[in-house]
Amino acid sequence: MEGLDRLFSGLRLSSTGMSAERTRIDTIAENIAHADVTKMPDGSGPYRRKIARFDALLEGGGSAGSATPSSGVRAKVETDSVTPFEIVHDPGHPDADAEGNVLYPNVNATQEMAEMILAMRSYEANLNAQDTFVRMAERALKMAQ
Repeated sequence: MEGLDRLFSGLRLSSTGMSAERTRIDTIAENIAHADVTKMPDGSGPYRRKIARFDALLEGGGSAGSATPSSGVRAKVETDSVTPFEIVHDPGHPDADAEGNVLYPNVNATQEMAEMILAMRSYEANLNAQDTFVRMAERALKMAQ
C-alpha cells in the first residue's frame, strides 16, 4: 500500500506543478495582452505587470524552513510594484501629461515571451513526469497479475 501512496504522491506533485505553471502562463498572457494599456478602465493609470509566485505546499502544515517534505506547489499572482513604468515622450497621446510624457506599463514583451517559453517547458516536464508515473503504475499492475 505504501508504494501506491508514493505513486499517487508523485502524481499529486506533478499535478500541482502543472496547475501552478498554467497560472503562470495565464498571467504572462495577460501581461502581453495589456502591454500597451496606458489607462485602466478605472482611470488608475497604466496596467501593472503581474507575476506568478510559487509557494511550496508542505505536508502537515509545516513552515517552509522545516524538514517537512513538500506535497506540491501553488501559484499566487502578485502585482509587480517594483519595476517602474516606461516613460515615453508623446505629446499627441490622449494620456500624455502636461509635459507630453506618457506612462506605459512595466511590461517587457521580450522578457514575457522568454518567461512563457520557460513556463511551457516546465508544464511539459510535469506532464512527462505524470506520464511516467502512469506507465509505472501500469507495469506494477501487470506484475501483480
